[in-house]
Amino acid sequence: MIHSKGTSLEVWLRYANDLGLGPYYHDRCSPQEGRPVATESFVESPAAFQPAIQPENTRTQVKPIAMPSKNQSTAAAVAAKSAAQSLIQAPAATSLFEERIANDSLQLIQEAIGHNCTRCKLHKGRTKLVFGVGDPKADLVFIGEGPGHDEDIQGEPFVGRAGKLLTQMIEAMGLKRQDVYICNVVKCRPPENRLPEKDEIATCSPFLLRQLGVINPKVICTLGACSAQTLLQTTQGISRFRGEWFDFRGAKLIATYHPAYLLRNPAAKGEVWKDLQKVMAHLGLQAKKRQVAASS
Repeated sequence: MIHSKGTSLEVWLRYANDLGLGPYYHDRCSPQEGRPVATESFVESPAAFQPAIQPENTRTQVKPIAMPSKNQSTAAAVAAKSAAQSLIQAPAATSLFEERIANDSLQLIQEAIGHNCTRCKLHKGRTKLVFGVGDPKADLVFIGEGPGHDEDIQGEPFVGRAGKLLTQMIEAMGLKRQDVYICNVVKCRPPENRLPEKDEIATCSPFLLRQLGVINPKVICTLGACSAQTLLQTTQGISRFRGEWFDFRGAKLIATYHPAYLLRNPAAKGEVWKDLQKVMAHLGLQAKKRQVAASS
């Protein structure tokens, strides 16, 4: 049976409506043709973005989320731990570190600082500048915050009570003091043994970075919050990341408590020993029978 064009179109539209496609055809019509244009939003969004509602049979179906497998759960836990550690990331390199000085050496760095450095206000109360001491090619570098009274007098880092405890820690690791390199964030003693201030750290730390660049250690062990926060460029307390490994410009960095803190809190020696054992495992060192946790 032959239908006219109008009749055929009417039959087709009725068939489309039966299939639920009617709204699609209406939405495609222009307002000028007298047919409504849908304006209902399918998501809550700003007024500037109001997409038209979709017919039921053309909407994207949301599939239920499958429960993770045991392996996926384990991977998620590892990723979470990694994300927590990524809160502290090694900073972009300082220009004095990145732009390596040709044939740089500890002697050249010391000469660049000079014996009468006046770059920051710490020089006003200084007796001796404390540069650093130890093996210039050491695999392990210890970094403190700044010289104390005894260090200021002798011109050598970690020679007071805290220095003696650090020496015991080093020996407990199966090393000697001359096997490692020891230095501080700032080279001059802060008044009354206070922490170095931001401007003092900013002035002196580039020389520390040059020292690390020359020594090129496998492991950097920061002692106390100041040195850890300086190198990792964070304000988080040391208890948040103590004992964790960080990549730092080709070396592994681990933060632990300062020996001066251990003198005030002997119970923390066990935690420090755990950190040192991680360093020993990384460097393949064997501990002595007498451990720092048992030493006084």
